[in-house]
Order: sequence, then C-alpha cells, then structure tokens
Amino acid sequence: MEYRKFENLGVSPSLLGFGCMRFPQTADGNIDEAEAESMLDRALKAGVTYIDTAYPYHNGDSEPFVGRVLKKYDRKSFYLATKLPVWNVKTLDDAKRIFQEQLDRLEVDYVDFYLLHCLDKEKWQNVLDLGIIPYMEEMKKEGKIKFFGFSFHDDFETFKTIATYRKWDFCQIQYNYVDTDIQAGDKGYELTEELGIPLVIMEPVKGGSLATLPDAVTEPFKDYKPNASISSWALRWVASKPNVKVVLSGMTTMKQVEDNLNTFENFTPLNLKEKEIVADVASAIKQRTKNGCTGCAYCMPCPFGVNIPQNFRIWNDLSMYENKEQAKRAYFNDLAEDARADQCQKCGKCEEVCPQAMSIRDDLERVKETMEKL
Repeated sequence: MEYRKFENLGVSPSLLGFGCMRFPQTADGNIDEAEAESMLDRALKAGVTYIDTAYPYHNGDSEPFVGRVLKKYDRKSFYLATKLPVWNVKTLDDAKRIFQEQLDRLEVDYVDFYLLHCLDKEKWQNVLDLGIIPYMEEMKKEGKIKFFGFSFHDDFETFKTIATYRKWDFCQIQYNYVDTDIQAGDKGYELTEELGIPLVIMEPVKGGSLATLPDAVTEPFKDYKPNASISSWALRWVASKPNVKVVLSGMTTMKQVEDNLNTFENFTPLNLKEKEIVADVASAIKQRTKNGCTGCAYCMPCPFGVNIPQNFRIWNDLSMYENKEQAKRAYFNDLAEDARADQCQKCGKCEEVCPQAMSIRDDLERVKETMEKL
C-alpha cells in the first residue's frame, strides 16, 4: 500500500482513503452491514488507514456503523475523518452538540481529521459569524481533534478566501481530470501547494462517471493498458499530484475495493505518455457537451423558476458520460418539478444576459425532448 506523508502534520496515512458515503444497501435503503463490514475489513487488512465519513452520510447511519466496525481495531491503527454539517448549525451550541454526538456515534474520544463540511460562500460566512473556528481550535487543544480542515464546493475565488484565512492543517476538494476548471480546480491545487496545505481528494472518479465512460472515449486507455480498469486511470491521474496525500473512493462493491487496492498497493504515477492519453480522453469527453454553459448563473433567477444551469449540466453530463440512470435521477428526482426545462415560457430574458450568447430557449426545449425519451 502506498502512503503519503503530511509533512506539516508528521503523519502518513494510506494514499487510498475509504469513503463511507456509498456503502452497499439493502432493498429497504439501509446499509448492508454484513457486506459493508467485509469491504472495510478487506481494505483495512490490506493497509488502508484513512476512513472518511460524515454526519449526514446514509441518512445519519454511516457514523454509527463505521464506529461499530472500527471498534475491532487498535485506535492508533487508522485515521478517522468526519465533518461538521455546517448547514445544520444555527448557533454555536448546535456545533458543540453535534460534535459531541459524533464522538458518541463513532465511539471514539477524538477524531483524527475533522472538517467543516461542504463550505461555500454562504456557509463560510455562517462559520465566521457563529465563531465556530475558535471552538474547533479549543477542541484541538483538548485533543478531541487532531487535525482541522474543511471540504469545499464553490468557485475558486471563494476557495482562495477560505484557504488564506488561517493556517489549515489540510483541506478536501473535488478534483479529477475533467473538473480542472470548476470549483477549486487546477488553480486551487496550485494555491494549496503555495500555501503548504496538504490535500485530500473527493470525487476523483466524478461519482463513478469516469469509471463507466463510452467505449469510443476510453479506447486510448484500452489500447495502452488493456488490463487496467477505466477508474484506475482517474485515480492515478489525481494521485500523481505530489500535494495529494489521500484519494477518497466511495466504494459500493467488493469488486471496487479489490480494483482500488490493485491500483494503490503497487502505485505508479502516470508517465508522460499516460498523461497525454488522459488529456486526450478529457478533451474527447468535453467535446461531447451539448452547449457551452459555464454555470455562471447570469441567467438566474428565471422569472418562471427554471434552474437553467442545472438543466444544462444534467444534459451535458448525459452526453459526456452516457449515464442514463444518473441523468434520470438528477432530472426527475433531484431537480424540483417546477425547475425543469419544460417550465420554460420562452420569455427570452435569459438570452439577453448570457455571456456565452447561447440560444437558451432552444436548448431548454432540446433538454426537455432528451429527458422525455429516457
């Protein structure tokens, strides 16, 4: 197993981290505890030492389950990460109550890596207003938190504001070979190197999308390395970055565990030719987009409630990755009915302000037609 040293912290967790938000589930939607425990056991015995969970994962069941499984192991044999659900924190007392609840659910006296969860501009302001950081620093002094950081989902400017606010022990960002110019992206990665903030990476396979690409797109991977899984290319791309210390993978099957262990037990960074191949595949994926929406949201709010950027994101992702089930979930389950493309009244106000000069009304009609055919 490959291990990476957090130079500023003096610890060396496994490069592969076990993300505990996508455990296998039973028919009624609960964690399949027998299978999930077998998967965790397999990973831990193979040398995985970084276990990442969070308060809301699996509707709150992830932390208690992980705590029960890890009781079998020496507390010093693994690093446990969990996160404060900032969106649930309305007062400082909420933060104190939730943190203690997490310790109780995990059945531990301390958390190794504790994060402010899913920060964006609004949540960050809430953190500052409520004085959450001084409280977490107090918990760190008491030994209940070993290392303090944050996870992030917003634009680069917001990331820069947060990253430069204080000396963070680490931070966690979404990063993969397609998402290099959204959220923190390449610029965020470079900033963490400058600031000396070690990185934990989430979504290295983009929620599974980079593991199930169309054959026409993945042909260069297969030609160069026929026996390597498609997902291993994505994992190796991000793990080849020197400031990446842990790569999280939310594993759902034992097959995924075995494939990831195979990638990291004898890890080799991408060579120059492999980097070129990944760049070509990333370009091929992006060329499959249906329109040039950048998600800037200048078109918002729509007078009729349509979430224009989200409709286009779902549509473009479907074209890029051909993941129909994921697209259906995103459109028909996650997107509110009154925010869907079919609610467009073709008033044209969005097109008057679109920096990309897109034919938004025509494209929303195409989104509607595409989704109705799924």
